[in-house]
Amino acid sequence: MVRIALFATLAFVMTVLAITPNNAGAKNVGNGAGAQFITGGCVADADCSSACCANASNVGVCSAEAAAFQNGKAGCNFVDPNSAATIAAAKAQVAKQGF
Repeated sequence: MVRIALFATLAFVMTVLAITPNNAGAKNVGNGAGAQFITGGCVADADCSSACCANASNVGVCSAEAAAFQNGKAGCNFVDPNSAATIAAAKAQVAKQGF
């Protein structure tokens, strides 16, 4: 019983700690204009004003270079292998937000 409770707690903590891009900058995903803010989504370094698209479990998140390895991120220079789907999802988010 203790093992189950420990596993459930650990699983919850891992989902809380997962890095996800901020949807507010969805319009900047995939445009390569370097306008995306830190914590916004990206498909490559060119999207980010910091020039660092960090790999957060195969999801691009703009990051400061100094923070590119924090909270489970695997460093800058991430190129999204599913960029077409990521850009389509970002465009859908923009349409939903209306801006």
